[in-house]
Amino acid sequence: MAYIEIDESRCKGCGLCTLACSRKLVIMSDTANKQGYVTAVATHQDQCTGCSLCAEICPDVAIVVFK
Repeated sequence: MAYIEIDESRCKGCGLCTLACSRKLVIMSDTANKQGYVTAVATHQDQCTGCSLCAEICPDVAIVVFK
């Protein structure tokens, strides 16, 4: 089973990962991180295919996909 880890300390909330995920498993959080950015969070990890598009598009290298 694949799953996503998002490092909230690196994420600046650009939202590109939410657009890249065809299954819409990456969404924007309701709360800000310590730097004041509203970060991305992974939902429904059991549906992740491990395509890694979210990690590839992330300009802050904040996402790691485990397969």
